[in-house]
Amino acid sequence: MASRLKSSSKTITDLDRGAVKAFRFSNFARGISAWSGRPLLFGLALLAVILWAVTGPLFGYSDTWQLVINTSTTIITFLMVFVIQNTQNRDTAAIQIKLDELIRAMPGAHNAILDLEQLEEEQLQQYLKRYEELAAVAREKLRAGKLDTDSPDVKDSLQR
Repeated sequence: MASRLKSSSKTITDLDRGAVKAFRFSNFARGISAWSGRPLLFGLALLAVILWAVTGPLFGYSDTWQLVINTSTTIITFLMVFVIQNTQNRDTAAIQIKLDELIRAMPGAHNAILDLEQLEEEQLQQYLKRYEELAAVAREKLRAGKLDTDSPDVKDSLQR
């Protein structure tokens, strides 16, 4: 198990022992998600639907014949919702961690925004309004032929 040093010189591990079960499901979900997004699987699904349609006359387009495709697609869709949600949650968390690391590592960046996703809607709207104001000022600078690459202070505006 690999480990790294935090800036506080405390060792952190890459994988917590309690995460092993979730890690196994994540691997399964990642594999299913990658596999299900390939053209080959789409082709196989299309072939299954065509075979089902072709067998219609054989079964007299009976209720059982219709039930086969309805039940199959319902079960597959139901299970895929969980696989896709797991994959999306993991991807979102990974992106958030990467963004947080960029903010943390940038000199002059505001570490207070590292966990914005945890704030209430009103607080998020305050941050959004301030960053929209910063963007408007930057566009005005560009229109005036000036640079827009400075780092204005966000803190003062948020305390209004």
